[in-house]
Amino acid sequence: MTAATHSPLFPQAPDTADAVLEGLDPEQREVATALRGPVCVLAGAGTGKTRAITHRIAYGVRAGILQPSSVLAVTFTNRAAGEMRGRLRQLGAQGVQARTFHSAALRQLQYFWPKAIGGSLPRLVDRKIQLVADAAAAGRIRLDRGELRDVAAEIEWSKVTQTVPADYPYAAVKAGRDVPRDPAEIAHLYAAYEDLKRERAVIDFEDVLLLTVAILQDRADIAEQVRSQYQHFVVDEYQDVSPLQQRLLELWLGPRDSLCVVGDASQTIYSFTGATPDHLLDFRTRHPGATVVKLVRDYRSTPQVVHLANGLLAQARGRAADHRLELISQRAAGPEPGYTEYTDEPAEAEGAARRIRELVDAGVPAAEIAVLFRTNAQSETYEQALADAGVPYQLRGAERFFDRPEVRRATTALRAAARFGANDSLLDDVVDLPSQVRAVLSGEGWTSRPPAGSGAVRERWESLAALVDLARDFAAAHSGVTLGDLVAELDERANAQHAPTVQGVTLASLHAAKGLEWDVVFLVGVAEGMVPISYARTDEQIEEERRLLYVGVTRARERLHLSWALSRAPGGRPSRRPSRFLDGLRPGSAATVGRTAAGTAGSIERGLAKEASLVAPRRTRRTPARCRVCGRTLTDPGDMKLMRCEDCPSDMDEGLYERLRAWRAVQAERTGQPDFCVFTDRTLMAIAEAQPATPAELSRIPGVLARKLQRHGADVLAICAGQEVSDDGAGD
Repeated sequence: MTAATHSPLFPQAPDTADAVLEGLDPEQREVATALRGPVCVLAGAGTGKTRAITHRIAYGVRAGILQPSSVLAVTFTNRAAGEMRGRLRQLGAQGVQARTFHSAALRQLQYFWPKAIGGSLPRLVDRKIQLVADAAAAGRIRLDRGELRDVAAEIEWSKVTQTVPADYPYAAVKAGRDVPRDPAEIAHLYAAYEDLKRERAVIDFEDVLLLTVAILQDRADIAEQVRSQYQHFVVDEYQDVSPLQQRLLELWLGPRDSLCVVGDASQTIYSFTGATPDHLLDFRTRHPGATVVKLVRDYRSTPQVVHLANGLLAQARGRAADHRLELISQRAAGPEPGYTEYTDEPAEAEGAARRIRELVDAGVPAAEIAVLFRTNAQSETYEQALADAGVPYQLRGAERFFDRPEVRRATTALRAAARFGANDSLLDDVVDLPSQVRAVLSGEGWTSRPPAGSGAVRERWESLAALVDLARDFAAAHSGVTLGDLVAELDERANAQHAPTVQGVTLASLHAAKGLEWDVVFLVGVAEGMVPISYARTDEQIEEERRLLYVGVTRARERLHLSWALSRAPGGRPSRRPSRFLDGLRPGSAATVGRTAAGTAGSIERGLAKEASLVAPRRTRRTPARCRVCGRTLTDPGDMKLMRCEDCPSDMDEGLYERLRAWRAVQAERTGQPDFCVFTDRTLMAIAEAQPATPAELSRIPGVLARKLQRHGADVLAICAGQEVSDDGAGD
């Protein structure tokens, strides 16, 4: 394939190991260079965690510290694993394994099964619904479609929490499970399901993990063989690991500590599947010498979106809330989030569709807009509203792009054209790559104009249109490429599950939106009974619903619209009210009692004592920041540090400011850090304006955290008092 020119779509790999580190902020750079011992990365939404860990792996490989084949990067979805492989390829770190837990375990199970058990591995069933139905029929238990799905989910939960059928009733009650049938009946179905699997010689996805764990526990020789292959582990989304996945990770790792985990307790939204943030929160306890890095610089969202996200977590409770991160936006200011109340759900859908139509007409790409809802059942109303408004859309969570039948047929047609194109009359009059692709795909149903309406025909056209767009971008980034080059690129993307962008508004549930982002996000149905969902009753369930809304809010880069309806249907009784999570955040609502975020700045902690906490001391709750000169609400992080608008008059002591800068330069040189790691310019300006006389006054200045107050407070107060500070930090 022809070498790519420099392009954001097809970037060139960095020339050297040091070049891999370029563009990383101090905390990301610490993640990338901390290649020895255990490392825990607490990464808030939009803080570049994938960038940090892929650059970490690439830096280790390019510097010769890590052998590519000895690294196993584990995440939770094929899409995330594919994205990680793609990024590593762009950084010049080929050969690193990036897989899901199940994919990595299945590969090992297939390889070691003949040696450990003998014979061939039993057939893996993709879905357990039919087996559950057969087990129920054998026991003369009638289950409707919804109950079949719910019982299958209970079996999955039992297996990932390592709960056997006999223990299910007690375990379900203890965990507060909202079970679909009597727990004893589900335990009976669970046991029958396992018997049926053995009779038919099949295994399910959870068995892949269970059997791999069993072999590694029972066969020390096989465990050592795996450990000799993989010597360095990176685990993404660590807040979502189940007890079974954690056990597998421990067996992979053995007595070693070459492990890097990345997660955010505030994004734990899959506890119903057995996921728990406890492993993330207890990491320092298990690894007392671990390096802990906090990423809080939000590069995704505007200060207005980040302010709302922080506000949601400020009211949170529970253990995950105690370890939440307060994000600091690195972007320019944007519009305030919008809040709209509608009379009924159809009116809400029509209102959202109308606004989206206006945005698309104004030039916002449809692919940069998303409508997010709590349940999949809400999708149909928005599908119809968008279709009526003439807005293209795609449903998230449907079949993977390269697995779609029309995409497979199109790829086959392109491959045939690349091989035998000279004999294809469709290609007689076209010479450039985009024209060739359009000609070939016209035989598969692509047209220059999209079909009217929605449904399957429109979805197939959108898939083919995405391939046409990809061909255009590919040709623009490469000179002299051929149809064969494009087919090779498609094959590579299919292997990495790196799908092109479909040009349509995304409709997705909040769970399906995890890990994604858009310029514009419409959060719909944000009402009591939906967010939080009506069946969330315990404190833990309510807090998970809050985290789910937090995930939705942090998907937005620039514009965020939240809405709710007072009734379900037109003419219905207006009995609904906005979600309690918006109390004190949306205009005109009263604040509820809550607590503030535990940490407010990125930090790095290296090998502290076992009893050290992962978080900084709690700070008191702050009201919205207002300019102390003109009284306006402040949103820009720099203005909030100064407690005034940038263009409002300053009463800063210039001499004091220069003395603080000189002192900071000495401190930075002594520790080998950049100046801003001691205090930023804005923080020094705020100190020079406030001229604090006591530790309490100094601590109230934004940017002066408890850690910095303890380290530098005495020096700063001495300088403010006009005293000289010696090089060793002692005031005269």
